[in-house]
Amino acid sequence: MAKGQQLKARIRSVRNTRKITRTMELVATSKLKRAQDRVRCARPYAEALAAVIGDLVTPELVERFPLLQQPKPPAQGGPERTAVIMLTSNRGLAGGFNSNLIKMTLARVGELEKAGYTVDVHALGKKGIGYLKYIGRPLATQRVDIGDKPAPHHAAEVMDGLVDAFVAGELAGVDLVFAKFNNPMSTPPTIMHILPVVPPERPAGGTQPDFILRPSADEIAERLLPLYVRNQLFRGLVETVASEHGARRTAMKSATDNAGEIIQYLQRTFNKQRQAQITQEIAEIVGGAASLG
Repeated sequence: MAKGQQLKARIRSVRNTRKITRTMELVATSKLKRAQDRVRCARPYAEALAAVIGDLVTPELVERFPLLQQPKPPAQGGPERTAVIMLTSNRGLAGGFNSNLIKMTLARVGELEKAGYTVDVHALGKKGIGYLKYIGRPLATQRVDIGDKPAPHHAAEVMDGLVDAFVAGELAGVDLVFAKFNNPMSTPPTIMHILPVVPPERPAGGTQPDFILRPSADEIAERLLPLYVRNQLFRGLVETVASEHGARRTAMKSATDNAGEIIQYLQRTFNKQRQAQITQEIAEIVGGAASLG
């Protein structure tokens, strides 16, 4: 009967695990709803800001603003350093969410290093920081304090120093690796090129709008370009948080379903064993009675 006791203990253990994964699934679902609302609020503003930048920027404006200018490659005397911002979560149990972001970051770093750049990695999130430290990759900066509710000032704190370095000619560009939130089941790792600013393309056949600008285009661009750059990072933060909760909900639902299947299998095994034991005992009783008769 020792095996039967072991099966009972394992069934209890799996049931307890299923309670935990089910609770985590419900918590992730609750957080996902709020994170989705923040994504829906952030996207229209980001799209409108991008549309304004696209309508405002002209070749003449590009010549006057460093944020719009593409630096020369290192081989031609351009900056030798470039930056990659990696967004990951502070917590695990989200399937391959963090590992996919880390893989894409390392792939992008490899591409830039092959092109002759020295890459500064800025990591936001414990999981990415921990892995890069484990493999011995130095970090330019690291932050774990942003959490589930990123705010515009978080993006400004990260980006302002990079913008200053880019304007000073110390950086060739800034790339952002984040999780794009399509839906809770689709959160692919994505690379966004933040600096230099590349204005959105106009529709085919579109012409430059003839606006009367008050104040001048230079004054508007001077305010909008830094705002646009910060907003790119803020949008990446918001989408990554929503993607994290979506990935965790999916992972925990899968774990809960698997635990249910394991419990069913163990319960059938236990019932079969108990039935076999009962049948054996009945056979022994019948056999004993027959021998006495």
